[in-house]
Amino acid sequence: MASQPGKATQAFVPIKEVRDGYAILKDDSMRALIMSSSLNFALKSADEQNAILFQFQDFLNSLDFSIQIFIESRKLDIRPYLALLEQREKEQMSDLLKIQIQEYIGFVKNFTETTSIMTKSFFVIIPYSPAILTKKNPLSLLKKHPQEEVKKEATEMYEENRAQLEERVSVVEQGLIRCGIRVARLGTEEIVELFYKLFNPGETEKPIKLG
Repeated sequence: MASQPGKATQAFVPIKEVRDGYAILKDDSMRALIMSSSLNFALKSADEQNAILFQFQDFLNSLDFSIQIFIESRKLDIRPYLALLEQREKEQMSDLLKIQIQEYIGFVKNFTETTSIMTKSFFVIIPYSPAILTKKNPLSLLKKHPQEEVKKEATEMYEENRAQLEERVSVVEQGLIRCGIRVARLGTEEIVELFYKLFNPGETEKPIKLG
């Protein structure tokens, strides 16, 4: 099927807007995103592994809503590190240390060219879909102040949905922390950056860091 000429890429993305740290979809459902750390499970003792598994099992069983776990694999961009080394080389007064830095830069370049080094980021997406309610008759709204009425109702619905989603976020964060996993809530800028990287994989952006 041929693509429609002139149609913006955004038309194929189900996100309507990113606001107040939430991704709001075109169906008015909301998504909160949490970035989590990883655990080196293989280095844990057998007792620690069992404790983590049981704790994670309890966490999943305690949820009465669905979550999505997303793992992003991306080739590590070594250019900022090389630029830092080159700057240190220029600032170095010792000729011997300059030579050592040059050799190290050459080693890093050669290693990264022959070996694909990947970085992984882990995200948990928490959804909330508002209950389907019978819509008010738009003709009845016209008899009063339609703009104020619609704006007030939309604001009240948004705050109610946000409160419901925040409760879910708190449950997920506490459950992951009990498993020994560090978590960081993504704000508006981080969510926009994440989706930008997903839809523009050829461009290199700075990674999101846990606080």
